Amino acid sequence: MKRLLAAGAPSIYQIGPAFRAGEVGRWHNSEFTMLEWYRLEFEVKDLMLEVTQLVNLLLGPAEYEEYSYASLFDGDVSGFSDDELDIAISDAIAAMDQRRVFVTDYPPRQAAMARVMNNIAERFELVVDGIEIANGYHELIDVVELERRMEKDNVLRRERGLPEMVIDRKLIAAHRNGLPSCSGVAIGFDRLLALKIGASSLSEVIPFTSDRA
Repeated sequence: MKRLLAAGAPSIYQIGPAFRAGEVGRWHNSEFTMLEWYRLEFEVKDLMLEVTQLVNLLLGPAEYEEYSYASLFDGDVSGFSDDELDIAISDAIAAMDQRRVFVTDYPPRQAAMARVMNNIAERFELVVDGIEIANGYHELIDVVELERRMEKDNVLRRERGLPEMVIDRKLIAAHRNGLPSCSGVAIGFDRLLALKIGASSLSEVIPFTSDRA
């Protein structure tokens, strides 16, 4: 979709299957449905409002809270490793039961594809009743910085004994051609549907989950 934007497409969306190996559980499945859209010349706050309107339309209106990422760690994340942050944020999100919460202002190391301003990544997540629903950010458009982040990620993967990721040269070429200023968001459609019907897990809204595919 970002390659399309770089080629001159207007604000766009798609809904379709997505795949993530190894993600299986009550609210995870290796194959799921993703709703994703990009808005040209949109700031993160504008996109958050649009996500709010969609969720209210499907689930009914409600109050929304907003917390910075750092505030969930008493204002300081410097002493945590990435793995520790992942575990801690998962616990914090699970505790947001019966609430709609936007988590904003992520540390740069927790937002690989987001624009960073004043050492804060312009990324947000929406949590509904303790379930992550949406992940959005203002897109990074600096191709030099994008390549640097991809290379840094592979250095970290080598240090951890993980296989390196192949650099997406077509995406790099699209950025070099000129990705316009935009913000994008991805929403787990199956999770949103589960909340709509009051389901207790994804298995109630996905015909064939990973354990019975």
